[in-house]
Amino acid sequence: MTESSFSRIYEIVQRIPKGKVATYGQVALLAGNPRWSRVVGYALHVNPNPGSIPCHRVVNRFGEVSRAFVFGGENMQRILLTEEGVAFLADGKIDLKLYLWKNEELSKK
Repeated sequence: MTESSFSRIYEIVQRIPKGKVATYGQVALLAGNPRWSRVVGYALHVNPNPGSIPCHRVVNRFGEVSRAFVFGGENMQRILLTEEGVAFLADGKIDLKLYLWKNEELSKK
């Protein structure tokens, strides 16, 4: 992947509002290639600026957080999302019907 691919991914992730989440696939689609879900994961893993690129707002398609969140340990992603008002279901997943970011660009694709 090129640096511009990662830059586009970071640009998308920066637009996810507090209290909302996006899936890896959603970010991939908005970044220009719906098959980039794993690329999104890698880009977030090497996030150069976690203070301004909120990678904790990206979850898998089932609403699950990463088991090994790279910035701060296993439970840090859940803690950060909870602090932003995202609630978790009893099974540990996020209710995507409530918290999934509804981006206008997706409805055009």
